[in-house]
Amino acid sequence: MDIHAKQRKTIVARTAMDSTIIGLILGAAALIAWLSLTHHSLWSARWPDYGHMVSSFPDAAAWLRWVLGDISEVAFYKHEFASIGLLAGAYLGYWANRTGKAWQGFTICYGSGLWPWLVTSSLLGLVLSNLLWGWTVTATSWQPTFAAFVSLPAAMVLMFGAGWKVAINGAIMGALFVTPLCLLMVNYVCNPLGLPVVIGNVSGMAIASIGAFVLCRCVPSLVKSAEPEQVAMQASATVPTKAPDYGLVWSMRRVLADFSEAPFFGNEWASLGLIVGALLAFTLNPMSPVYGTGLLPQLLAGQALTSALGVVIWRKQWMARGWYPTYVPLVSVVPAAILTFGGAWQVIISSALLGALIAPPLACALAQRLPGFMHGFIGNVLSMALSTLLILPIVGWLASH
Repeated sequence: MDIHAKQRKTIVARTAMDSTIIGLILGAAALIAWLSLTHHSLWSARWPDYGHMVSSFPDAAAWLRWVLGDISEVAFYKHEFASIGLLAGAYLGYWANRTGKAWQGFTICYGSGLWPWLVTSSLLGLVLSNLLWGWTVTATSWQPTFAAFVSLPAAMVLMFGAGWKVAINGAIMGALFVTPLCLLMVNYVCNPLGLPVVIGNVSGMAIASIGAFVLCRCVPSLVKSAEPEQVAMQASATVPTKAPDYGLVWSMRRVLADFSEAPFFGNEWASLGLIVGALLAFTLNPMSPVYGTGLLPQLLAGQALTSALGVVIWRKQWMARGWYPTYVPLVSVVPAAILTFGGAWQVIISSALLGALIAPPLACALAQRLPGFMHGFIGNVLSMALSTLLILPIVGWLASH
């Protein structure tokens, strides 16, 4: 096969994958709208709240909302609008990068060009997890069915590259290893001990991912080699070459991008879609996102504050390394503190500050100590668990005095 034929095959494959992703996003949006409009009992205020969703199981619309909500669960928003916004914004960021737009923001998926494969593997892992473990969810028992979407499948694509073998095996391992271990940690460690469930979620992700990467090292055929055209797809991304100035505008963009770091996107457009979707959900019904707590404004404020503090405090690390895990407390310490102790200013400020001071350097230190055949996100999620375990008692003490 000559080089031009390979390029044509690459373009056809990429176009087909782009069309599939766009179709999935639009189809999910249309389906949830149709189900909600045809099931009049779903309407509460201008959109059904979280309590109505979980009490409606096994209604098809309720399950669809749950599965879609899993996509934005990592940011603690748990809402279909936030999820669809995240995917739509991520696709916009990917398209802008691929076509070399000046307004693309931080290059999605760290300039790897792997976003289509990454999101495909993550979504497959999410669907498989809900098919296998959705029976554990009830009106009174939340379960971490979202875990595969933001962990092993994406990390395997980033580690081993493009291709259906990597994407499918990553999704299967995510559903078979990550989700059940998170279920065990949440239900048999966190709940009995009264610990925030985020500790069980991220601990399960770390332990299961360590085991999966060891398995891939022992059985390399699980992730072996990529097709030539897949390599071409990966290399086709357009990466900006202008060095950042790390000034005020860069800092504001970096804070925004941190909102979509957990699913490995790290792009402003993805984050903007996520936040706009969550705000739309809150506007329609304040009891719909964030598990029906009504705490979305406080949560957004705390998340933005901890990221901003982290970017300012660790600016030299950003400059020296090119990337630094300032997003870690945004999806762990701060949400856990607000959901545990409420949205008082003492809780928001103390959790944001302590999270920004402790979680990023701990994540970096842990990631540096991992063997080379494991993805560094394992250090990040371990830091989430340890930081939350350490900081929440302090925040609770401060909130009570």
